[in-house]
Amino acid sequence: MIVQALKWVGGIDGYLEYIDQRKLPGKFVKRRCQNIRQVHHALKTLAIRGAPAIGVCAAYGLVLAVQISAGANNVKQSLSILKKSCRYLSSSRPTAVNLFWALDRIIHAVEKFIADHPKANLQALRKAILKEANAIYQEDVEMCLRIGRNGQKFIKNGGGILTHCNAGALATAGQGTALSVIFEAHKKGKRFKVYVDETRPLLQGARLTAWELQKAGIDVVVICDNMAGWLMKQGKIDAVITGADRIAANGDAANKIGTYSLSIMAKEHKIPFFVAAPSSSFDMSIKSGVEIPIEQRPADEVRFFAGKKTAPDGVDIYNPAFDVTEAQNITVIITEKGVIEKPNADRIAQHLR
Repeated sequence: MIVQALKWVGGIDGYLEYIDQRKLPGKFVKRRCQNIRQVHHALKTLAIRGAPAIGVCAAYGLVLAVQISAGANNVKQSLSILKKSCRYLSSSRPTAVNLFWALDRIIHAVEKFIADHPKANLQALRKAILKEANAIYQEDVEMCLRIGRNGQKFIKNGGGILTHCNAGALATAGQGTALSVIFEAHKKGKRFKVYVDETRPLLQGARLTAWELQKAGIDVVVICDNMAGWLMKQGKIDAVITGADRIAANGDAANKIGTYSLSIMAKEHKIPFFVAAPSSSFDMSIKSGVEIPIEQRPADEVRFFAGKKTAPDGVDIYNPAFDVTEAQNITVIITEKGVIEKPNADRIAQHLR
């Protein structure tokens, strides 16, 4: 069974329904976003997370922004409110480029709609925004499936796969990016074992990825983050596959903190390292990973574990949410368009073109 992380319910007066990922695996809780403040809060607190899902969520956030547009008496005033809402939502998660991509896409769609329909009313505008948000959602579902089909050939029958954080259905509108590759290989009848890093400090691997894989009937083993290198040394890992929140023009990829270390260890042990991500995760305005902004998360995520304090008061905490894996450590980038072997600026530009 593949879960549905989020969906829009109803028409232009509807709401965004989502699985609260903070509660998994102990509780399966669905919540609603009925205004833009709730969308921002869901993103900021990681109730909704994963780069593609963040983009879809942001698109629906703009649908909600024009449901109750205080002070908007016409279409042009609504456009001003939408742009202000974009700035507000952009402040929630600075690293995931899908957030900005989705917001920009909605704004461009609105500007085109206004230009093509200068006499349109607010009702028509709201329908146009929802239509574009639904298109982003559906494209994400299809994108996930194509990534899985393009990447499943890299999964060996009888092998061991290592993954980090969560790049499954909970991180997208569809069946995931990195996990989509695993799901599609499983559908082909391949049998393998997936080792899942806990992914400290918020345990997205142990809580979310293991939960998804178990529900799909896939052999899964949870390990502590610091065990990965030893498993490689023992020959238990044949491939590493992760998602990405932003990929620079040269192929450097930002993903959950700890991914960079895995790429170094995989290279040392001559294990292929795969990144699965949609083309919307490429930021061609950034030449290399050095320019990718890295989100800093609250100190208490590290200071506490399962509600109990594990570090002394007054000690400094460093808690970056992401790190950057250089392109030279990536064997293949898998997208919905195909695969990029030994990624570099020229190959990526050609691939996206």
